[in-house]
Amino acid sequence: MTVDPAAVYRRRAERFAADRDARGRRSRALSWARLAVALAALFVLLTILFEASAPRGWTFAALAAAVAGFAVLAVIHARVIDEERRLGERVAMQQEGLARLERRWSDLPPAPEPPAGLDEPAAALARDLGLFGPVSLARLLSTPRTPAGRATLARWLLAPAPPAEVRLRQAAVAELATELELRQRLELAGRGGPARRQPRRSGRDRDDLDAFLAWAEGEPWLLHRPALVWTSRLLPLVTVGIGAAALVAAVPGSLAAVVPLAALVVTWVHRRRLDALFAAVAAGPVELAAYAAALDALEGRGSGEAAAWRSPKLTALAAALTSDGEPASRWMRRLARRVESADARHGSFHVFVQVLTLWDFHTLWLLERWQATAGRTVRRWLEALGELEALSALATLAWDQPGWSFPEVLPGDDGAPPVLDARDLGHPLLADGTRVGNDVTVGPPGSFLLVTGSNMSGKSTLLRALGVNVTLGQAGGPVCAAALTLPPLALGTSILVEDSLADGVSFFYAELLRLKQVVDLADRTRAEGRTLLYLLDEVLRGTNSRERRVAVARVLAHLLDAAAIGAVSTHDLELGAAPEIAAAARAVHFRETIVPPSGDGAERASMTFDYRLRPGPATTTNALALLAAVGLDEPPA
Repeated sequence: MTVDPAAVYRRRAERFAADRDARGRRSRALSWARLAVALAALFVLLTILFEASAPRGWTFAALAAAVAGFAVLAVIHARVIDEERRLGERVAMQQEGLARLERRWSDLPPAPEPPAGLDEPAAALARDLGLFGPVSLARLLSTPRTPAGRATLARWLLAPAPPAEVRLRQAAVAELATELELRQRLELAGRGGPARRQPRRSGRDRDDLDAFLAWAEGEPWLLHRPALVWTSRLLPLVTVGIGAAALVAAVPGSLAAVVPLAALVVTWVHRRRLDALFAAVAAGPVELAAYAAALDALEGRGSGEAAAWRSPKLTALAAALTSDGEPASRWMRRLARRVESADARHGSFHVFVQVLTLWDFHTLWLLERWQATAGRTVRRWLEALGELEALSALATLAWDQPGWSFPEVLPGDDGAPPVLDARDLGHPLLADGTRVGNDVTVGPPGSFLLVTGSNMSGKSTLLRALGVNVTLGQAGGPVCAAALTLPPLALGTSILVEDSLADGVSFFYAELLRLKQVVDLADRTRAEGRTLLYLLDEVLRGTNSRERRVAVARVLAHLLDAAAIGAVSTHDLELGAAPEIAAAARAVHFRETIVPPSGDGAERASMTFDYRLRPGPATTTNALALLAAVGLDEPPA
């Protein structure tokens, strides 16, 4: 029986909201209880201070009980507040699930930005297909919340995996798709885990994992200086001893200042090294505890579930999460506690604590003990966590869309000509009630799909649907199709082209530059033994019809010679009639329906589209009909 994701999300939202409201009521009751205990303690304290006779023993006992009771209530209250917050996050996750199903983009988490440093072909591909941004594939897959998860998902969307890796990911995604509670626990961990004080980061607003990993994988500094380690341990003991002796006048009071002065000198001598090392540690993930909670889910499915992973991919990821016989989550929590200790350096009283105890050296010693044991494996842990979050995002899509399918990924080395064959293919970013599916075949080499039709009929949407589904399929996820046969493909697109006034680039020249990128990519992929799938929308619209036909014919001839496969859309009906194009073109078209005025008050004809793909070239145009529809066919007065 097919599960209705919307119904499941609504039931879970109701349950978590009821639990959250119950915690809220308990939290308010605890607030009143804390206030009552605090007032009682204040009353007892005032009684002790202002009682004329000597205070009785019961007053001190009552004051101690009140203080202890307040502390216990504070701990319980903090736990209830954390539970209420987590349940609120749980409610938000169900609401976001419903927003994904209905494609209500404004109700989803903020739009992911494309990775920094993309080259122009990759950036152009991301823009053309809507991989990042407010309405994008990355936003539809926005459950990864850690930097590692977001980076991994972005990399998978931009770089197709080999067929063997795609099949491994498909098996992992299929297994995770049935684990709704596990996936949401993983997402909850990435949303912040338990409410706790956020470490101060001296103005740092994002993780700098490279600096942190360089420290983690490097050689310890303090551990290789045992004399400095023992100095940092002995000086505070001497300070305490001399201070105690000075209090009983066993030694001069001036001597008590000498040892702290020595501690100040030791700190001053090594201050630059200490600052650099602590800065490298602070460059690590801000929410280390959240990373630990997320790693928990992969290690043992969280909460004591004993079932082992079935898919080889998940089994391998889980096996990578140990160091020195302990799970990665435990090591990460240990590091989180030590980083919290290091954050004391930013406190107002740090200089006094440092002079008296040499706090920085003790904290650094603990951090370097962690570094020496677990530091060289932390990169592997973060990579495993990133892969798990990316797989979980694809699995969430598979669970949200039970009517979608995993593509059949062809090996590409069996000598068969590469052909992309889809049944009921739709655009993944459109909602179920809006999307129209079509059967589409692109290839084999030596041919291309020529998509004709009038304005607004669905040509560009079809090209983007092909590109986005190929991206999803080669990332290891499900595709918006009843079935899809997918050979290994590189993608080259020319859909959204912009001119540049600042760079002096006309629209036509910008189109040529984009086509040059596609042609170069076709040559490169052919040299590597791969196949390019090109998607060209209204190509060379920036010039006149006659020259456009000649130029398009030359570009397509080059792509055909490079054994690329692809689809080209146009509303120029004469383009497909050119002899040099017609021989290789397999023409399909979209159609519109003109509805004449009905006589019931409608003054103008209307137009409808069914977005169904039909064989052969288009036979109608609609530019003049659209002109009339918006009232621009009126003769001048």
